[in-house]
Amino acid sequence: MIQVRKAAAAIGAYVSGLSLEALAEDESLGRELRELLLEHEVLFLRDQPLSATQFQALARRFGTVLHHPAYPAAPGTDDVHVLESTPETPSKIEKWHSDMTFSATPPSFTLLHGQIIPEYGGDTLWASATAAYDALSTPFKTLLEGLSAEHDFRHGFRESLAEPGGAERLAPAIAANPPVRHPVIRTHPETGRKAIYVNSLFTTRIMEMTAAESRQVLTLLFDHLATDEFTVRLNWAPFTLVMWDNRSALHRPINDYFPQHRKHHRVTLAGERPR
Repeated sequence: MIQVRKAAAAIGAYVSGLSLEALAEDESLGRELRELLLEHEVLFLRDQPLSATQFQALARRFGTVLHHPAYPAAPGTDDVHVLESTPETPSKIEKWHSDMTFSATPPSFTLLHGQIIPEYGGDTLWASATAAYDALSTPFKTLLEGLSAEHDFRHGFRESLAEPGGAERLAPAIAANPPVRHPVIRTHPETGRKAIYVNSLFTTRIMEMTAAESRQVLTLLFDHLATDEFTVRLNWAPFTLVMWDNRSALHRPINDYFPQHRKHHRVTLAGERPR
């Protein structure tokens, strides 16, 4: 029987008593896990040893898998991205973001599976964009309704682009992902809840505002989304499996473990055009 324990007031839950082997055989378990994910926005499942191919098969039960243009695939898979940070190639992404908002149809869910975990450091934070929206004043909600913001792949990977050979390596991804517009406030297609849909990694400007107005409003929203009361923090352990809803949650990795080695497997699932 599944046990659920809230991880924080606004977002997150620990799920135990779930056999992933049973999940493969029992569709009702998959539906229950999806309902929990929609309710809590991020789920933490400890002690879930999975090969890359098993992880891929599990992820495919929750939707259509997306390819990411900037990360390699795990051996023997097409869809499992390897996110690895070493002393030679340290991770550069540490800003709050939702995955791949540079896409016209960003992901719905992301699944992340811990492989190599540092002895200390390397936690990840998640924030509820729905709780952040709910906490806004009514006049400010009114101001934001109907506004759109630009999201740009190049903005999120600008440090990689500045590296020797980076522009050439990422040129196909840039060509395939021109800047896109998304609503500043989106409505979740399954829950109907509204969420703030901007992030400091990929969002560059609010289209209907002057440059100065856009900077001020985005700065306010970025700071507001990271309010402690809207967040939850996970201390990783090997084979921890995390699932989250990119339509209602942001996340931020903490890069405080160098020069230790950190490695995760990740799968992102197809979503819909934000509205």
